[in-house]
Amino acid sequence: MKHPFHVAIIGGGIGGVALARSLDMLGIDYHVFERAAAFGEIGAGVQVTPNAVKVLEALGLAEDLAAAGFLPEAMVGWNWQSGEELFRTPLRAVCPRVFGADFYHVHRADLHAMLAKDISPERVTLGRACTGLRQRAGRMVACFDDGSEHVADLVVGADGVRSVIRAELWGQEPASYTGHMCWRALVPVDQHPLPFVTPTSSFWMGPKGHVVTYYVKGGAMVNIVAVAENREWVEESWTAKSTPQELLDAYAGWHDDLVRLFARTNPDQVYKWGLFDRDPMARWSQGNVTLLGDAAHPMLPFLSQGAAMAIEDAYVLAQALDHFGPGRLDAALDAYEMERRPRTARVQLEARERGRTYHLASPEESRARDLAFKEEQARNPNAVGIKAEWVYQYDARICRDRFDTSPALSAAS
Repeated sequence: MKHPFHVAIIGGGIGGVALARSLDMLGIDYHVFERAAAFGEIGAGVQVTPNAVKVLEALGLAEDLAAAGFLPEAMVGWNWQSGEELFRTPLRAVCPRVFGADFYHVHRADLHAMLAKDISPERVTLGRACTGLRQRAGRMVACFDDGSEHVADLVVGADGVRSVIRAELWGQEPASYTGHMCWRALVPVDQHPLPFVTPTSSFWMGPKGHVVTYYVKGGAMVNIVAVAENREWVEESWTAKSTPQELLDAYAGWHDDLVRLFARTNPDQVYKWGLFDRDPMARWSQGNVTLLGDAAHPMLPFLSQGAAMAIEDAYVLAQALDHFGPGRLDAALDAYEMERRPRTARVQLEARERGRTYHLASPEESRARDLAFKEEQARNPNAVGIKAEWVYQYDARICRDRFDTSPALSAAS
């Protein structure tokens, strides 16, 4: 190891394994603790946008991403009922030139597997849940449900929206139900493309709901994300079972292309859950403990940035630890937060706003929104219909340059 420094990563999801890989490449010692009995991710798709692809390429995963991913031709907005095209943003032909990287659709389990593939088994403990923290001689002790303990120079809470580490630092504060519930399902493809599913990232916008569809597994499956407003929904679990009929009933009257797709869903593989988030935090770190991903900034999926933000967090945190060295942990965590908190806070808040604009119920508001889409497209054919250019342009790979030029960091040094 390059640094005489040890990091305990609590949580082995996408953010946790992205941090492990990032630390490994910089010669920083770590150990991952995952409460589940095996690594894995729920069967669902994820949009890996150019900002995240830049990090994955820096982590040596360009070939893995190309092998597992699907390159959509465009991002397209559709009217929920008529099927009228509201906007069309070219992706495959434009993203490398405009944003510096491709835009992929990937099965979530494939993304997790590529990030975790080189982690040594000796650096992972499965089936063990963190229950708390305590200090010991300037280091941090993570305590687990089997009575064991682990001493580290830094503990990173990458343990999701119900983070134990966050609760240890800031107290128990339940995430807020947003009034939105979500279905996820995967549909196998017997011919590609299906006649009723274009090879795009498709946003169907309707009153009090929207649906996103896109291909994963190189085009072998279609991923469905369907969001509806439901003030009474309270379940947060990702594994609550639903049915194709429940999905069809929720979107009765929507375009026939969606109805035909929903009818193909597997009755055993339709899931639903409530969407929860929190307001942006003023601080992620205390002493030698910090947070990453959903533990720090749970967000709605309306900008498709949950996994991307965790990947960016992981890369920047590792770079900060390497840049400042083990003797300057406070400076490294300050640099990490200064780089990440403003960006993730903006994503959190703008994702909330997309939930409003996607779901406009009044015909007058919908027409005004759709006209704005068309006017923007006329001004700039490459404009991202969901107004995410600022998200995709970000490049975490140059974070060290910002560490060196930040007046706040210079003053603290």
